Amino acid sequence: MGTVVACAVVRDDPPRVFVAEDLDTLNWVLACQLVATTPGRDLPPGERAALRQALREERWGDAVFAFIARTGVAVDVYESTELHLATNAAVGPLELQLTPLFTE
Repeated sequence: MGTVVACAVVRDDPPRVFVAEDLDTLNWVLACQLVATTPGRDLPPGERAALRQALREERWGDAVFAFIARTGVAVDVYESTELHLATNAAVGPLELQLTPLFTE
């Protein structure tokens, strides 16, 4: 059994994938990697101020949502995705013997 993590797929060209321990951390990563890298001069003053304020107040999810609304870049967020570790594969042959393909 793997560890549960949060992940996001930013459907940009090329697509980007972000993985974090939980949803709050993922929103922080997206705020830093997407929102904060937007050049301020590319935004109308009111939007720029609102994004800056959301980041200052650590409202990561609000900032990410505003970024998506502004840019139209789709971001698929998965709050609980199983992360499979190499150590899990070590018991793979045994687990396979217990699957329907091998038990019927």
